[in-house]
Amino acid sequence: MKKSDLVATLSEETGISKRLAKEAVDLFFEMMAKALERGERIEIRGFGSFRVHNYNGYRGRNPRTGHSVEVLPKRLPLFRQSRLVDIDEDSEKSLGDDSLSEERDSLINPFTGE
Repeated sequence: MKKSDLVATLSEETGISKRLAKEAVDLFFEMMAKALERGERIEIRGFGSFRVHNYNGYRGRNPRTGHSVEVLPKRLPLFRQSRLVDIDEDSEKSLGDDSLSEERDSLINPFTGE
C-alpha cells in the first residue's frame, strides 16, 4: 500500500475530499517523524510501535579492501508489530484474536461519527 492508497481509502471511507484526506495523512506522518526526531516512542495499539535506537560508533572493516574503517554513531527508527497483528499464510493481514472483533466493531469513526 502506498501513501496515495491511504489517501484514497480515507477519502472513500469517511466521505471527505481527497485534498482533506491528503492533508490528514501528511499531518499524521509529519507528526510521527517529528516525534521520532525528538527520540519519542510512538505506540499505535493493535498495530505496533516505533522507537529510535541509538547505535554507538565502532571500528569496522571494509570487506572488499580489508582496510579498517571508522563507523560513526547513528540513530535509526525501529518498528515492532503488535502481537494482535498476524500475517497468515496468504500474506493477508488480520487481527489475530476473535474476541477483539466486538471491540473493533464498536469503534467510532471520528470523521463521520458512525
